[in-house]
Amino acid sequence: MTRDTSQRDANRDPLSGAPGSHPVGVGVGGAAGGLAAGAVAGTVFGPIGTLIGAAAGTVIGAAAGKGVAERIDPTGEADYWRETAPTRPYYSSEHDFQRDYAGVYHAGAVARGEYPEQSWDDTERRLQAGWEQRRGESRLDWEHARPAVQDAWERADRTYGAYARSDDTFSRRFEQAPYRQEGDAFDDYRSAYRYGTYARGEYSDRTWDDSLASELQRGWDRARGGSRLTWERAKHAVADAFTLDRQKPH
Repeated sequence: MTRDTSQRDANRDPLSGAPGSHPVGVGVGGAAGGLAAGAVAGTVFGPIGTLIGAAAGTVIGAAAGKGVAERIDPTGEADYWRETAPTRPYYSSEHDFQRDYAGVYHAGAVARGEYPEQSWDDTERRLQAGWEQRRGESRLDWEHARPAVQDAWERADRTYGAYARSDDTFSRRFEQAPYRQEGDAFDDYRSAYRYGTYARGEYSDRTWDDSLASELQRGWDRARGGSRLTWERAKHAVADAFTLDRQKPH
């Protein structure tokens, strides 16, 4: 099935659904950093990735917020940029994605986690100074690598920020959630809320129904992290996050 990505690529906020202020083809600009700084809804836009925990391949769930380091999923980012890179204005078909661009995007995403308290401007100076050591086999000098590095850094920044805001939003909503049962803790639901937040960007052209729930069920074992919830219990929280903007008055 071919997925319609026109709505996803409108640079929509992962929680509010509001369209972004710059075209996705640009991929760079002042939107980065807002969510991480605690900005309100509607200020940070664009598709987001996933975070994984200390054990490679495990999406952070209950352990999040307990000092376990999170990082951007490298496999998911490589797949995303392999598909998306050719649409970027800086991308040159004269270069090979795997050799010249894959490592560049990886460097940008990793840098966001390495220097979480720094702005892009500060991170850029660090990366530029050490680019000859970081570039690996890439033939891109800093001038040509920079826009791709920033693109990846900003996507990573949106990812960290979106999940931070998801945690903040739903930790409060969880207290009154109708699906909450005695003995439940927010940590069990954190993964489900994050999964719903992620799905909003991936399936922004869809509405919540049994068909979508069935598709998302197949990914729950990976997305659940340390959550104790079965899909039958988790899906209510996933739906809550997925439909958040549709619950708000317009």
